[in-house]
Amino acid sequence: MPSESVVGHRNSVAGEREEPLLRVAGLSSDYGPVRAIHAVDLTVHSGELVALVGGNGAGKTTLLHTLSGLHPASGGCVRFAGRDITRWPPHRIVAAGVCQVPEGRQVFAPLSVEDNLRLGAYRQQRDPQWVREETEHVYALFPILAERRQQLAGTLSGGQQQMLAIGRALLGRPRLLLLDEPSMGLAPLLVEEIFRVIVELSGRGVTILLVEQNAHAALAIARRGYILETGRIAKTAPAAELLADDDVRRAYLGY
Repeated sequence: MPSESVVGHRNSVAGEREEPLLRVAGLSSDYGPVRAIHAVDLTVHSGELVALVGGNGAGKTTLLHTLSGLHPASGGCVRFAGRDITRWPPHRIVAAGVCQVPEGRQVFAPLSVEDNLRLGAYRQQRDPQWVREETEHVYALFPILAERRQQLAGTLSGGQQQMLAIGRALLGRPRLLLLDEPSMGLAPLLVEEIFRVIVELSGRGVTILLVEQNAHAALAIARRGYILETGRIAKTAPAAELLADDDVRRAYLGY
């Protein structure tokens, strides 16, 4: 049986009646006595690119950490591929196919580009052919990484580290890719390149939940969007409608 490339795999976008790949219902999460996430409802269908946007301190990263099992839920439910994963530990969630590209990239600085990618594929070692092929797919997606495969990750530029973090997550064989602020700290040309790659991945069928402070860039490429304010979903609609919404434009788009 031929190996399947995550980068090249295409999912069909689900219809309204199909069970979402990710269903979040009434999800809450606390830091001590402070509630950071308040009864959030959110869905992502297979093959979708969904944007979650909001300002600093809105709770976007906390929400992703709760979905990934890195921060405990205090209420509500997270269902992935029909299973309740709310209380699962992070390693089990990753094994189920939820892979996160963290805020700030968090590459393994003392290791080479190639070793970082190998660590992303550590759960796939029983399929070395797939790992080799998928590594080459990542290098094709990010040619600069192929040129610098033996370079220490900590010496890469911020944009190159972001590419590496995305490539590392792809080698986890994701069914759902969580992207946390991929444009953070990058120059405009690099932001444009990263978002071009996100669009390419989505076009190849990778299911993506994109969390961004750059609301315009995120909504411009997403199918649907959610607005998060102080830990609550303030609005949800097709991304094009949110871009045209006067309140959203004034609050998040600056015009």
